[in-house]
Amino acid sequence: MRKYTKSWIANIFLGVLALSFVSWGVGDMVSGRTDTSVAKVGGTVIDRTEFSRDFQNAMKQEGARRGEPTINADEARKLGLGDAVLESKISQTALDNVVKKLGLTVSDAQVVATIQRIPSFSGLTGQFDRRVFLQAIERFGYSEQGFIELMRSDMARAQLSRALEGGFTLPPGYAKYLFAYFFETRAADYIVVEDKALGAIPTPPDATLQTYIKAHADRFSTPEYRDVTYAWLAPSDVMAQIKVTDDQIKQAYTENKGTYVIPEKRDVEQILFSSEAAAKAAYEKASKGTKFEDLTNEKGEKPTAQPALTTADFDAATAKAVFALAKDGITAPQKTPAGGWQIVRVTGITPGVNRTLDQVKEEIRSKLALDGAIAKLTDISNAYTDQSSKGLSLTEAAKAVGMHTGRVQAVDAQGLGPDGKKTAAPDDQEFRELVFRTEAGEEGDPQVTKQNVIYVVSVSGATPPKLKPLDQVREQALAGWTAQERARLLKQKAQQLAAQANKDGSLDGAAKAIGATIQKSPAIPHNFTDDTFGPDVVRAVFQAGPGKAAMGPKAKGGGYVIARVTGIVHPAISEKDPRFLMAARQLGAQAGTSISESYVAEQRDEQKVVYNRKNIDSVQGGEPQ
Repeated sequence: MRKYTKSWIANIFLGVLALSFVSWGVGDMVSGRTDTSVAKVGGTVIDRTEFSRDFQNAMKQEGARRGEPTINADEARKLGLGDAVLESKISQTALDNVVKKLGLTVSDAQVVATIQRIPSFSGLTGQFDRRVFLQAIERFGYSEQGFIELMRSDMARAQLSRALEGGFTLPPGYAKYLFAYFFETRAADYIVVEDKALGAIPTPPDATLQTYIKAHADRFSTPEYRDVTYAWLAPSDVMAQIKVTDDQIKQAYTENKGTYVIPEKRDVEQILFSSEAAAKAAYEKASKGTKFEDLTNEKGEKPTAQPALTTADFDAATAKAVFALAKDGITAPQKTPAGGWQIVRVTGITPGVNRTLDQVKEEIRSKLALDGAIAKLTDISNAYTDQSSKGLSLTEAAKAVGMHTGRVQAVDAQGLGPDGKKTAAPDDQEFRELVFRTEAGEEGDPQVTKQNVIYVVSVSGATPPKLKPLDQVREQALAGWTAQERARLLKQKAQQLAAQANKDGSLDGAAKAIGATIQKSPAIPHNFTDDTFGPDVVRAVFQAGPGKAAMGPKAKGGGYVIARVTGIVHPAISEKDPRFLMAARQLGAQAGTSISESYVAEQRDEQKVVYNRKNIDSVQGGEPQ
């Protein structure tokens, strides 16, 4: 486009293209008719902005679960995260519509009180802190009023949910049957069908091996090779041209002093009390061996964790007491600025850092030199683009701006040539990925890697993968086919023996046929597992009737287990048994939840859900579906 957009033909073409954009989109923008919805539920619109915020927050939460700041859009799409967020939002909206129709309300006082009780919004004193609250909701994309309305909607929906689910109990007889099933145990006689139950696997004809090779072409083909011309330049190539002065180093140190001078930090657990007497009583309990996490205050509240605190996070007296302790030390009762009392336990210590300018001078010099080199590489990249736009070839443009150049006529995705040896191409995975992303016959623009190396590639041609001759891969193909055939025959053998055991009403014949020893299982509950009985076998045992045989893969070591059910035991059930009472409550709660979920599904059907797939996909960063 750079080379040809200067012609009068291109100008006419671009003018027509611009008019088409006006007719398609700008008219809607001017008239205010642009549809920003991602879905409509009974006439209520779920806006794209709202969905985007919730989708971004879900990606952050998934990232936090992995110990990362967030996940990218590709990972989110693979997980189906966006659709899950939207479906949840649609269900909430359907209930919101019912709440509005029924006139359920939540007062401002109730909303405020609920927000102020959320632990995440508490300051160091354990009380609601408006500054902490505003910072927390801002991180998740909410204004104060927006978050208040979100809480109001959640609380109103909760009223409806409690009415649907609350106090639901199953009939005692039904609960007993379920309880008996959940706590049922079984016993079985079993045999293990191992590889030795099979004879030797005959060598297959070449036609069979050839079919196997074709079915596993990725394992028995040559790799794709690409003919690539390339140019590159790394920061080290221009580093010598960058001059860093002492004044620049001093300024960088001053601007980033927080990196080099870091105060000592402490992780603590803190528990607040209304009175000094209560604080002293708790402190004495801790001194006599009571675990700190088991302490409670007058309200029954347990300690809360506060990570990475400095002396600035405490009042002077408490800071002195906390920072005088060793790890796991506990302060005597300390008065809080709000007038209450607290005791604090130190759970972790991060020593402070104090690196002087002289100590980090060369480190800063290297960083500034690297920053300067990266900036210079950006200028060179732009200069390359200018040269290329004049019609110069990749090699000519690269030489004009001082970039290295090279060509490899055949390189695979691992950087190897047809001889299996490393080629002269840069040994850089990002370079190889760039080569194999570029279409044959295409010259790409300059690309910068994570290591700040600039690459430009032009792929002249590609040699597609080709099946290797049978004689070249016969040994590997035979080993793969034999393993596959052995696994198939072993499973088939186990199925036949299980059928024989069911026909005979005994494992004797099956055991005799393969020379196996009949063994007795331990008591098997639903969640049982050991080296023999894995989840698949246990599931099969519980699906089999009394005296019937079941089979499944052995948990470890390969082979199959054929187990014949020899006993079923149900626990004696008393309606006063605490285990039964707890299980009955849980079953009732689950049934209530199922009813609530069914109600939501019914409301979605009645209210009709209309999706705007274009806007949904644009938020998720994917192609329209």
